Amino acid sequence: MSENPKHLLDTTSESTQRPSKIAKTVTESEDHSDEEEEQQQPEKPMIPNPKIQRYLVAIEYIGTRFSGSQQQPNCRTVVGVLQEAFHKFIGQPVSIFCSSRTDAGVHALSNVCHVDVERISKRKPGEVLPPHEPTVVSRAVNHFLQKNEGDVMVIDVRCVPADFHARFKAKERTYFYRLLSGPESLSTFERDRAWHVPEDLDVLAMQEACKVLVGHHDFSSFRAAGCQAKSPIRTLDELHVSEVVSNPYFPSIIERRQNNLTQDDLHASSNKSETDLPLSSISIDDKARSFNGGTDLGFGIRRGHRSFVVTARARAFLYHQVRLLVGVLKAVGTRELTISDVERILNAKTVTAASPMAPACGLYLGRVKYDLP
Repeated sequence: MSENPKHLLDTTSESTQRPSKIAKTVTESEDHSDEEEEQQQPEKPMIPNPKIQRYLVAIEYIGTRFSGSQQQPNCRTVVGVLQEAFHKFIGQPVSIFCSSRTDAGVHALSNVCHVDVERISKRKPGEVLPPHEPTVVSRAVNHFLQKNEGDVMVIDVRCVPADFHARFKAKERTYFYRLLSGPESLSTFERDRAWHVPEDLDVLAMQEACKVLVGHHDFSSFRAAGCQAKSPIRTLDELHVSEVVSNPYFPSIIERRQNNLTQDDLHASSNKSETDLPLSSISIDDKARSFNGGTDLGFGIRRGHRSFVVTARARAFLYHQVRLLVGVLKAVGTRELTISDVERILNAKTVTAASPMAPACGLYLGRVKYDLP
């Protein structure tokens, strides 16, 4: 595809450098006060402009390559790079609004934003053309994003009404946090993608701690200074810790053997004891422990880590809430804290009672949920 393909650039839009180092002080990974902002959003009567199409755009990105998602002067940000790609596509600057602000180092499997585009013919200035189909928008914007390092990509596009706001219309947000446990140094391929914890983690204790924290609480102990939310009260709909197979890229020898099992092997296993069961009957946790255990893997084979994922789901989160929650859960997993300590921290209603905050690199915005028209 050429730099300025005609079928992509026959457009204009409604209007609105990369630094040598990524700035360290930026906006936060969790939303500051989505609930209050949604309730206070002014009810302005809108007269739809038939010339303008609003698009809802889902994006993924590697957070360590950016100084956060929100646009900032003299910093490379997700919104800045995305606006630049849209500008090259339609020929004029646009304003992009994200559903969730993320900090430097925080990744997104799916963040959502909206953008308004007015398509005007370049050959006949002033002639309004029908809006682009979402697939055209996705393909064209990704074309320009790929030319700018490809560390943010569009994964979905949908046409929405002119009053649909990516931030205020969000009903639920899900974050994931990755922890890799084990004494081995972290793989190059996992660098800045997870929190490396050298100690063993007690996943059962961490799951018990989740039961204390999930639900409707005053989370003052789990919001950082500078939080803009008017109230520390939040409803945490889900908080869960799961152990998963640690290597997401290539099959381990156990997984390869499992895939080679025949139907006869599976049928014969029904008459065998648990110790004789085929590998397909072993749980994910068992396979992860076996893969990361003490078996000699042979020269040149890196020993892996036990991999854990914390899932946090709510309508909105406080400033640094997820990372503070993970910090406490990790301390429970390493037996630095007990379940009683978690209850004490929650009831203390001050962030000074909490454990050190988990680093940004393990946090992923996983999903933003809407009631789409």
